[in-house]
Amino acid sequence: MNRVIAAVLAVTSCATEAQAQTSGSATDGPVLTLAQALDLAGASAPSVEAATAGVRAASAARQVAALRPNPTISTDIENVGGSRAYNIIEVPKQTVSVGLPVEMGGKRSARIAVADAQGQRAGIDRAIAEADLRLAITKAYVEAVAADRRLVTTRDQASLADDALHAAHIRVQAGRASPLEEQRADVLRINARTALDRAGRLAELAHGNLGRRIGRSATVSLDERWFNRVDSYGPAQILDARQTLGAAAARSDERTAAAQVRLARSQRIPDVTLSAGARRLPINNDVAAVFGVSIPLPLFNRGTAAVDQASAEQERASALRRATEIDTEQAVAQAQADVANAAASARTAAGPVLAAAQEAARIARIGYREGKFGQLDLLDAERTLAETRAAAIDALATFHHAQAELDRLTASVSKD
Repeated sequence: MNRVIAAVLAVTSCATEAQAQTSGSATDGPVLTLAQALDLAGASAPSVEAATAGVRAASAARQVAALRPNPTISTDIENVGGSRAYNIIEVPKQTVSVGLPVEMGGKRSARIAVADAQGQRAGIDRAIAEADLRLAITKAYVEAVAADRRLVTTRDQASLADDALHAAHIRVQAGRASPLEEQRADVLRINARTALDRAGRLAELAHGNLGRRIGRSATVSLDERWFNRVDSYGPAQILDARQTLGAAAARSDERTAAAQVRLARSQRIPDVTLSAGARRLPINNDVAAVFGVSIPLPLFNRGTAAVDQASAEQERASALRRATEIDTEQAVAQAQADVANAAASARTAAGPVLAAAQEAARIARIGYREGKFGQLDLLDAERTLAETRAAAIDALATFHHAQAELDRLTASVSKD
């Protein structure tokens, strides 16, 4: 009997080592790391391209805002089609003049201030697009690695189900168990094969989603060592919410609104148009200089409504900025707690809990082959191991998702 137990232990040890090699084989050969995936995605991401185009548009808008009004040229003919002496062709007087608008009230500098504020907002939008892209790629990468890990787990469970069916068949043939035991083992094998097919399709989908994000095929191996690593997470650090991208965007909107108020106030001051020209007198064919000044009269539109509107928008932007800072502080605090909890759960699920479940399943297999444990004991141990391995994968994925969310919330413009 001791020889039988030793042989079973040897076979179990070899099987465990083979499973470990199967799990680690994904790291053999070329490996697509998360950093490489981020680089590939950044080179072809439509959202980043759109944000970059927005920066170029804002730069062009700044140049437009700095331009001065174009001069105008006008031609007048007087004394045409009159009565008596003014109905002949030689009588009309011809005048050619050039008008130059002169902006008053600092309109040009106000336009430039608005364009500068909008340009800063465009730069923040690009940083936000890049941070959102990092979050999306990280989540897709985590899902792909987790799907690969689940596929390996279900493949191991399918192999164990085949072995259990074979062992049950031998026990039934030897008269040591009822045929019901073999039927239960067959049901377990069918369910394991079904789960394996489903895990294979999900892994293919996860790799396809990652490939669409990075613009190339993602059927290569992924960095499972990174997935297994759970960094230690200490006490939550106090974060200045004003340094985050969300708060920076809210402050930029507030500055833009303030610049719009200044522009609306400058629009209340009428512009002056200076004109100078030459007039030909048909009687003696002499030429005389003509000068003029025109000023619009603000009788119907005094610009007060536009100032009131811009002021209200400024108050709204200021309130939204304060609300954003409060919401950001709350979201970061929640994200820090989620990361800490996820890290603790991942270390426990992938550490002592998984080791205990593996040891229980190992003992149950040995005892079942020796006839010391019943089939229900074996199935319960195998089910517990499968659930524990799945929980460990889910805990690791949850940790990486939570860390990615925290990194997105705490991203700042200075990092980009």
